[in-house]
Amino acid sequence: MSDVLDMTEGRVRSQILSFFFPMLLTNMLQQLYTFVDTMIVGKGLGDDPLAAVGNMGSLTFLIIGFSVGLANGFSVIIAQYFGAKQFDKLRHSLAATIKLCVIIAAGLTVFSLVMLPTALDILRTDPLIVGDSLTYGRIIFGGLFATIAYNMSAFVLRSFGDSKTPLRAIIVSSVMNIFLDWFFIFVLKTGVEGAAIATIFSQLVSAWICIKRIVSVEFAKLSREDFTNPPSVYGLLMKNGIPMACMNSITAVGCMVVQYFVNGLGVDYTTSYAACTKYLNLFMQPACTSGSAMSAFTGQNTGAGRFDRVKEGLYVCVRISLVAYVLLGSVMVFFPRFLAGLLINEEASIRYACQYLPICGVALIGVDLLFVFRSAVQGMGYPFVPMCSGIMEMVMRVGIIIAFVGPIGFRATAFAEAGAWVVALLMNMIAFVRVLRSKMYPNRYPFFVKTVKE
Repeated sequence: MSDVLDMTEGRVRSQILSFFFPMLLTNMLQQLYTFVDTMIVGKGLGDDPLAAVGNMGSLTFLIIGFSVGLANGFSVIIAQYFGAKQFDKLRHSLAATIKLCVIIAAGLTVFSLVMLPTALDILRTDPLIVGDSLTYGRIIFGGLFATIAYNMSAFVLRSFGDSKTPLRAIIVSSVMNIFLDWFFIFVLKTGVEGAAIATIFSQLVSAWICIKRIVSVEFAKLSREDFTNPPSVYGLLMKNGIPMACMNSITAVGCMVVQYFVNGLGVDYTTSYAACTKYLNLFMQPACTSGSAMSAFTGQNTGAGRFDRVKEGLYVCVRISLVAYVLLGSVMVFFPRFLAGLLINEEASIRYACQYLPICGVALIGVDLLFVFRSAVQGMGYPFVPMCSGIMEMVMRVGIIIAFVGPIGFRATAFAEAGAWVVALLMNMIAFVRVLRSKMYPNRYPFFVKTVKE
């Protein structure tokens, strides 16, 4: 019980930071073993297998991102009930979440496995890497139950204010994943299937550790009655989860369109893009983590009706994101060749990466702040604005890549990212200000619906 944190009372900054740092280590370790996985594939198997794994990035984001969005949306409701101290409703929501996740995991597994060959064809995947892409994708999508179980249990724990258990889970699974990557590829001499199996097995271990912790939390112990819920319980969860899931999937569609144009340029570009996106995902983790902290913090305080604390929490998370931008954006701007050389062997692919990384390094402030404002809006229970911003992200990403890939080539992929981030950030900033004002001054700004506690 000591890891459970009630963030509706006490000093805002110290609470957010104590919640943030374990979660940052969790996310960085998660990205680290993804990064090491990429390095082992690139250096151990070559650039073509690396391109095959990277080519699956947008597809895995589409499917896994959808499940992560659902988990995030469900956990917001649980966090609001935790903040309101309505533990009976919390248990009913948790039980309904478990049932929904089992159904969704089964559906997504079947859908992704059936559609994988068609999706690779739509993406214009080069014949050199189709075989490895299919092999890697079938294992990753076949193991969706493990991935969804970990993500859902980790989000539930964070809604309780527990960011330490997911950290312990990732420490164990990261060490295991890196060892298994090395063992499969360098000892057993497997191909990309070794990296995929290592990832799924590590996710199973992470899920087991998190689920074991949830079962030990006294107020979350479930009885048979908790699994007997009226449709309204499922409706509330889906109302909050579906828009967030759609936001991630809509964003993924935009990334798939970018991948389509990158693949059309040639395998060297696909390799470069795969490496660049790995760095981008790694370097946005501090801001992404501050967004996750903002979501849990906002959810609890929305349930408690403490919107003054929501405003103060936003300032803390924005400062975290600004520091991360200065430090990590600078690395992308000033050391692109060094970064590219860690993952890529061919000079041509390294040269293309040096075009992409500095542009995204300068624009990184857009996505860093986007994580914070979007999570704050979600945490207050308004998922449709982030979903609409996801649509605009897709429109900008697709529009820019179509308009500029001809005149400026591979650089258009970086400008597509930057344009998408800025538009989505502006939408969520405006929404946050309007929602917060309506909560703090309901008589002056009667725009939005009531909170859980109300």
